Amino acid sequence: MQRLDGDALAPADLRGGVVALGNFDGFHLGHQAVVGRAVERARAEGRPALVATFDPHPVRYFRPDAPPFRLTTLDQRERLFAAGGADAMVVFRFDATLAALTAEQFVAERLVHGLGVAGVVTGEDFTFGRAKGGNTAVLATLGHAQGFRAETVGPVARDGEPVSSSRIRAMLQAGDPLGAARLLTRPFAIEGVVQHGDKVGRTIGYPTANLELGPYLRPAYGIYAVRGRLPDGRVLDGAANLGVRPTFDPPKELLEPYFFDFAEDLYGQRIEVELVDYLRPEAKFDSLAALTAQMERDCARARAVMTVGSRG
Repeated sequence: MQRLDGDALAPADLRGGVVALGNFDGFHLGHQAVVGRAVERARAEGRPALVATFDPHPVRYFRPDAPPFRLTTLDQRERLFAAGGADAMVVFRFDATLAALTAEQFVAERLVHGLGVAGVVTGEDFTFGRAKGGNTAVLATLGHAQGFRAETVGPVARDGEPVSSSRIRAMLQAGDPLGAARLLTRPFAIEGVVQHGDKVGRTIGYPTANLELGPYLRPAYGIYAVRGRLPDGRVLDGAANLGVRPTFDPPKELLEPYFFDFAEDLYGQRIEVELVDYLRPEAKFDSLAALTAQMERDCARARAVMTVGSRG
């Protein structure tokens, strides 16, 4: 899997490909359908399959003060695209230069000149170009003029509603990671480098691997059953606090997973933590003894959740 700079010319072996084009934050069922169609076309025509995404997200460019909302990082998307069968990920840097391009300029400069596309696949609601001047109809017309075929994929529905990143975000913010996972086809996961904390958890028998939330959406604060993935491929079950730790002062927003039956040093390592199930909201305790007793109950419940999940 190669990562290409959307500002540069694609290498010869990846030109003439079929490109899935969109933001693809979350890479949910709807996104998977778009990428799947591009891969299917590419394989049938003997061409490379590429997935093009934008970073930062256009919302972050136009509304820099918007609260964090990302469902995936670029690294996570790259792995997901590779698992979906793509040969390369193209990253269009969304900056003032890109924002100023008209729909016609974007197609001519970035898709035709930069990538040499033979085909483009998007979702039905895809818009592009300055002031959202381009849509799927415009893309099809420009593609016909430029010698490539544009195709759209309709929305995918679950439970009678279209799957969307905004729907997934709402579920996570409501404390429904199981519902979000059904639309994502996997648990929502936060990846980061393990930071040194105040080490209070270690003193009460629950050492945690602390991760900053960075650009990720803030799901409902609370206690979760989680699954951790280490750089060496090991998978660990655990329980985690996600929030501001109201028992401690000063508050600090963190994801703090405690992994069962694990005592190794993870400081400085990049790990990924999946939020499998929501157990309860954050709470403030009057003493460390009360906190410890509740953590014991939380861990017992998380173990039960993960045991049932592993059987399923």
